[in-house]
Amino acid sequence: MTQTAERHEFQAEVKQLLDLMVHSLYSDKDVFLRELVSNASDALDKRRFEQVTKPELAGEAELQIKLAIDAEARTLSIIDNGIGMTRDEVVKNIGTIARSGTKEFLAQLAAAKATDAPGLIGQFGVGFYSAFMVADEITLVTRRLGTDTATRWHSTGDGSYTLADDTRAEVGTTVTLKLKPADPEHGLHDYATESILSTVVKRYSDFVAYPIQLAKADGDGEPLNSMKAIWDRPKAEVTEEEYQEFYRHVSHDWAPPLRTIPVRMEGTFEAYALMYLPTKAPFDLYNPEMKRGLQLYVKRVFVMDECKEILPTYLRFVRGVVDAHDLSLNVSREILQKDRQIQLIKKQLVKKVLGTLDEMKRDKPDDYRTFWTAFGPVLKEGLAGWDVPDKDKLLDLVVTGSTKDAAALVSFADYVGRMKDGQDAIYYLTGPSPDAVARSPLLERFTKAGYEVLLFADPIDELWLEQAPTFGDKRLVSIARGDIELGTDEERKAEAAKHDERKAELGDLLAALRAAVQDEVKDVRLSTRLTSSASCLVADADDMTPRMQRMMAQLGQAMPKVKPVLEINGDHPLVGKLRVLHLENKDDPRLGWCAQVLLGQAHLADAGELPAPEAYNQAVAELMLRAVP
Repeated sequence: MTQTAERHEFQAEVKQLLDLMVHSLYSDKDVFLRELVSNASDALDKRRFEQVTKPELAGEAELQIKLAIDAEARTLSIIDNGIGMTRDEVVKNIGTIARSGTKEFLAQLAAAKATDAPGLIGQFGVGFYSAFMVADEITLVTRRLGTDTATRWHSTGDGSYTLADDTRAEVGTTVTLKLKPADPEHGLHDYATESILSTVVKRYSDFVAYPIQLAKADGDGEPLNSMKAIWDRPKAEVTEEEYQEFYRHVSHDWAPPLRTIPVRMEGTFEAYALMYLPTKAPFDLYNPEMKRGLQLYVKRVFVMDECKEILPTYLRFVRGVVDAHDLSLNVSREILQKDRQIQLIKKQLVKKVLGTLDEMKRDKPDDYRTFWTAFGPVLKEGLAGWDVPDKDKLLDLVVTGSTKDAAALVSFADYVGRMKDGQDAIYYLTGPSPDAVARSPLLERFTKAGYEVLLFADPIDELWLEQAPTFGDKRLVSIARGDIELGTDEERKAEAAKHDERKAELGDLLAALRAAVQDEVKDVRLSTRLTSSASCLVADADDMTPRMQRMMAQLGQAMPKVKPVLEINGDHPLVGKLRVLHLENKDDPRLGWCAQVLLGQAHLADAGELPAPEAYNQAVAELMLRAVP
């Protein structure tokens, strides 16, 4: 029989804190059920542990969680036969924020964060009070394992709560909510409806280890949760069909995954993960608002849908779940604390994903081509960061076309394995598209001399290659920058002598061409790169390439403009004719027009577009007028 209740007043500041939590802490009101089921699951875990360590407390009862609704009275009860609480434990656990001021409460949170204090995510206190988002009043009746007396706690959240002795037939806890009127428009569903409860349990608590049943007049119904934590089961016990079904569940992608990656982390901490590599890229892969990150569970209780802290951005395409049994979370459970275990788990997951990709690249090249086509540019984002710890592993995974076979995927290791004798660098070229870079005039000399060049055409390539990385002891060198010497010492000397001779012959012509386009280029000089094309654009060794400048401008980065260098092929027939024209008349306007055309052609070959089309069009028009009788 219930005794007279003791009334306790909340402090004014605590009432303000409670009001803040109820209205602001959680963006999704459905999470109240997650909190209460989580508390019940923790209580069951504690009872199971205590019965193992104290056999005299063992019982025959099946550990379970029940949901009971009374649609007429508009109540919802969450019932468990877990360890329960004594009166003092009710005051200590549920009364945590009730018996401490806001400053003390926040200080406790700060201390827990600073010391990395562990704790069950379902600790009574803050999470429990999330039920006031959906309830006008809450009644809790609990009886501790090994005791005969129950305690009743009741509050309307209006500044006070009551405590009284009570009776309960068995150990455990019952939390009864007097539900607010449903308001779906503001996220407040009718939680006295079986279908709503079933949906919420399925979403948040499907993999809780204990059955969550709906209590009915004719007996308990079937469990609402599957209790199948597929990530917690040995790989040998899970069928491929089960893995694929779970992938559809977490990704909403009906195409089968390219790879399934189960992970078990045991030792100083315990965590399990099940990750998937999709076959196709989602439509919003490059949208900053894309849904990314793994689903986070703690001891099979769903915590959040997008745990972005658990994987780096360059692995945002990975789908799946991670279950961290010892993870420390913050008060709302919607935002993770900066927990050292997060970094340890992240390190292990990244290692597993990159290892799986390396294995696929080595053993299943067709699968890897599928992956790289969909996600290669995203993976390379990791190379663009300055503080990424896995750059060497990422470089091992990079594949691209080359002048040996533009359609094939060549790795840096492949390239190094067939470098010419005496070659000390990996040569590469970037461009706006695979077709454009494969046809670039900058490749002519390298192709003629038998040097392979790697071809990159993704926008991200401009960023990470700008950092001049190395692969092993080999530098990555852009053939669009500075002067590159090829061949043996003797070949280089012969090339230099020929270049000096041609430079002396064409010096005056180059000066005239330079004068015609001096506002648009840094210099006009004789090229050592070209064998058939008339002109090309390059950057000095320490200058930013034109494409890189355009990309930075598109990103809103204010960069000082650096003019490119226009290189002229001294052996091209047009250049020979221009030399004759210049010798005959240094002021011939055709020299200026041809300079504009040569510059325009170089821009088109470099980027597929003209920065100043008016000057180019006028020069072409004037030359056509002179050419047509």
